[in-house]
Amino acid sequence: MAADEVLRRMFEAAVDAALPAKVVPAFLPEPPRGRTVVVGAGKASAAMAQAFEASWRGPLSGLVVTRYGHAVPCERIEIVEAAHPVPDAAGEAAASRMLALVADLGPDDLVVALISGGGSALLALPAKGVTLADKQAVAKALLRSGATIHEMNAVRKHLSRIKGGRLAAAAYPARVVALLVSDVAGDDLSVIASGPTVPDPSTFADARAILARYGIEPPAAVRRHLDGAADETPKPGDERLKNVTNRLIATPQRSLEAAAEVARRAGYAPLILGDAIEGEAREVGRVLAGIAKAAKAHGHPLKAPCALLSGGETTVTVRGDGKGGRNVECLLSFAIAIEGAPGIHALMADTDGVDGAEEVAGAFVGPDTLARARAEGLDPRAFLKNNDAHTLFALLDDQIVTGPTLTNVNDLRAILVD
Repeated sequence: MAADEVLRRMFEAAVDAALPAKVVPAFLPEPPRGRTVVVGAGKASAAMAQAFEASWRGPLSGLVVTRYGHAVPCERIEIVEAAHPVPDAAGEAAASRMLALVADLGPDDLVVALISGGGSALLALPAKGVTLADKQAVAKALLRSGATIHEMNAVRKHLSRIKGGRLAAAAYPARVVALLVSDVAGDDLSVIASGPTVPDPSTFADARAILARYGIEPPAAVRRHLDGAADETPKPGDERLKNVTNRLIATPQRSLEAAAEVARRAGYAPLILGDAIEGEAREVGRVLAGIAKAAKAHGHPLKAPCALLSGGETTVTVRGDGKGGRNVECLLSFAIAIEGAPGIHALMADTDGVDGAEEVAGAFVGPDTLARARAEGLDPRAFLKNNDAHTLFALLDDQIVTGPTLTNVNDLRAILVD
């Protein structure tokens, strides 16, 4: 089997291991004596709602917000689409309605929260005194800064009326069961979609420090709120969260293990380097290239034929005006670093099917990638400098185009060494 086909099947297996239709039914909560209300947010939340609805035998109602293009039909749960990664008015309205849905529930009622990556932008309900435009300005600045998802979400939680445990607190005294698809390093529940059902260990001081670290001067209303707000997010031990259960139903590690099994069956010894690798995308690409070259030349950390896998979420500090994509930026940096080394192929892609550019999950590279680019008069280093890897891979016809996969367990980086 050709290396590119093995890589594609590895990616498909990683996505398949996290599909809501396969993972949601195993985590259904006990039915309540009272009402069942479903709420949720994230790129996978509509597919999660569909899977939950199909498996739930009792009455239910609810509202879930997902990214534009990620909706699927449901009969009893309303699906709303909104913007990601910069929030919009549709997300703001949906978040406000969610709080209202859970606000009048009692101890016999059940709230099922379907949470996945992307929920932070989709649950856009600004704190008092902060406007949606203010939040949009901060979101854009953070996205361009190179801040990690942990840092971005610490700020988001402190500009919100629904994140950082506030959704679950609003539902008290109802029982809350949250089903979560993890897209964050270390599966930190408080970071997935900014933890709307999870106690928040971060503080207003942390949010201020993060903005200062990246030289971000927020709008005046945001500065006033972060400097003067007294209403902290719910912390561990908060009475309003005592009836909450959070359950991880899909994780990056499980998807990496599924991809590793495909590699093993294809004759490659797999090695998972980690499920929580972070850092500047182009730097991570160079590091992975060094590991691949060491495996090829010295048999370390594994003898060829081998497959080197990793997950997590890199960041991109935007300096150019290209089409972006953290996975393709990492991959282009990797390709430049291996400089046509024979027997090394790689795929890097986002499991949600969208790596910055709509419909495009990521791309492939092989020993001939740079040579083919230069034969077409293309300078790979110039594309990298301009944060424009998507354009280069499109011109080379090396993109992985899936459209929304309706799940999200972060990035898959797979390298085959023959």
